[in-house]
Amino acid sequence: MPTALITGITGQDGSYLTDFLLRQGYVVHGLVRRNSSISRSRLEPLFQDKQIYEQRLFLHYADLDDATTIRRILLKTMPDEMYHLAGQSHVGLSFEIPESTCQFTAMGTLKLLEIIRDLEKKPRFLHISSSEIFGRPEQWPQAEETPMQPVTPYGIAKAFATQMVRLYRDSFGCYACNAICYNHESPRRGESFVTRKISRAAAAISLGQQDKVALGSLDAKRDWGYAPEYVDAMWRMLQQPEPDDFVLATGETHQVQDFLEAAFQSVDLDWRDHVEQDSRYIRPSDVGHLIGDSNKALTKLNWRAETRLPELASIMVRSDLELMRGTNPAEIAPEEKNR
Repeated sequence: MPTALITGITGQDGSYLTDFLLRQGYVVHGLVRRNSSISRSRLEPLFQDKQIYEQRLFLHYADLDDATTIRRILLKTMPDEMYHLAGQSHVGLSFEIPESTCQFTAMGTLKLLEIIRDLEKKPRFLHISSSEIFGRPEQWPQAEETPMQPVTPYGIAKAFATQMVRLYRDSFGCYACNAICYNHESPRRGESFVTRKISRAAAAISLGQQDKVALGSLDAKRDWGYAPEYVDAMWRMLQQPEPDDFVLATGETHQVQDFLEAAFQSVDLDWRDHVEQDSRYIRPSDVGHLIGDSNKALTKLNWRAETRLPELASIMVRSDLELMRGTNPAEIAPEEKNR
């Protein structure tokens, strides 16, 4: 069986990628932080499957700044592929904690590359980059060679990590790739992200559990896709003969207001009756017009994003409705920072 190691296995992408790789016949190892809580709800269904957990799925304790422990785990597991999804992934929060954002997102990636560089058996390495590296671009849509102009602490940290991956690929012969992911959402998205905040509010309001939701700018535009489709592309990237970088995006851009409208329409509500704007949620600096060109992924990976925003919003609201009614416990997604 092929073997994969995932950092950030308990996050949205990590849990979907784990599901995907297990279906592909992999043995999956994941790095998790040790803390006082043992709840990892996104993986809970797998823990209940005795043919999977501790048979083909294994968890190992390690922080991204603990290079010694990570090296030991890599030497013990000897994975064929390594998917680096971990890091502080909330863009807005990165303004409040810029140092730790850079420590885990930028330097954490560099430490992993240094460990891999010295291994006798080097796994194929995938780093999850972000559209935030483009910041306020001067061309639309953005492709793999679009100049990086990040304008957020998170974007700056991701730009550093992305360039380091390219450096280790070109200078040290590592099979290292960047998946330059535009926003991708799902029912497993953390509750502090705006899309999940909206889907939960629409569900709760429709059930009479609340009446209002406070949001920041409704004009902000994003290229929003569906997370399970994006992890498929991540896997395809590591199956190519040569390492390369790929933009993963829908090629469509929408305002927060568009997501609001689609989410509330799915439960027959008018969002205007329930939304209050709050300046606390407006970022000090925000990105420009980010829209991805994934033609390279279509040509080389035979991949395209299929799910569009109205369907995505409906999927998320329906899942939150089931959660609130107590019929979908496996999709409970408490805020986890994908480390």
